[in-house]
Amino acid sequence: MDKKDSSRFDDLATGVSTEELQKSAGLLLDNIARVVLGKRDVARLCLIALLADEHVLLEDVPGVGKTLMGKALSSSVDGSFSRIQFTPDLLPSDIIGSSIFNSQTSSFVFNEGPIFSNFVLADEINRAPPRTQSALLEAMSESQVSVDGITHELAKPFMVIATQNPFEFEGTYVLPESQLDRFLIRMSMGYPDREYEEAIFKSHRSGEPVDQLTPVCDWHRVLEMQKAVRSVTVEDSITKYMLDIVSQTRTSPELSVGVSTRGALAWYRAVQSSAFVDGRSFVIPDDAKSIAISVLGHRVQMRGGLQGGQRDDVESIIQDITDSIPLPT
Repeated sequence: MDKKDSSRFDDLATGVSTEELQKSAGLLLDNIARVVLGKRDVARLCLIALLADEHVLLEDVPGVGKTLMGKALSSSVDGSFSRIQFTPDLLPSDIIGSSIFNSQTSSFVFNEGPIFSNFVLADEINRAPPRTQSALLEAMSESQVSVDGITHELAKPFMVIATQNPFEFEGTYVLPESQLDRFLIRMSMGYPDREYEEAIFKSHRSGEPVDQLTPVCDWHRVLEMQKAVRSVTVEDSITKYMLDIVSQTRTSPELSVGVSTRGALAWYRAVQSSAFVDGRSFVIPDDAKSIAISVLGHRVQMRGGLQGGQRDDVESIIQDITDSIPLPT
């Protein structure tokens, strides 16, 4: 993909209707669900993150389909894809690239790393130390990387789909707060139901189903959908409802750190994206409440100093807060 063409996209008039773009979103969701069986809700959250121009963190035990979800999403869009296996000896330059001296021209030439793709699967991200994880921060926040004082723009759209094993597994590092905050959504895959697991057995008889997955839209269409999401209407009453919840996380006696302004804004974008995926041009209260835990749970800190606390405890606190505030009518 020509990154220069991508950067000029904002100046183009597409003329594609909102209804057509929402239909494309539905096709994307259906395509992912074809190979990630029984996890349509997880696929929907991944799509919400993509259309909000954000990133997603899949957290669970090994072997439940986290990597498959990332592959299925990237295979459904005709864009570039790279996979980075995070290990304890992985270096920042292995992610963003490095400058190499060219003896023929007597100058340094920058060799792009795997971060220069539309979709980057950061597999088992918490197996690398924080220094290496931090190589993603600028890329995830600004869609760019800086090397030797030179800024390099990344391709558009750009999405990091990271997977991580639970902290109690050996050889893992707790993700820093700054890294967690770059992910719009954190969620767990969970084990599939028995009927879907039986279907998974059958679908793998002739090979990996994701290898036969074909794109249903190109990267131009994804950029169009991202722009359309920003136009989804959010009524003032829903904005007030969301801010009431954010305020409660900051004053809760069970939390030492509440949701930041950046976290609140990320939730706002996710709510717009949720409505768009459901085929609406306006937000309803359930858009905000249904994804509150996935968007806010990793942005708070429980008293006692444990980053993010125990996941079940944090989710219970966020759930109690959202239940305690009446939905707007």
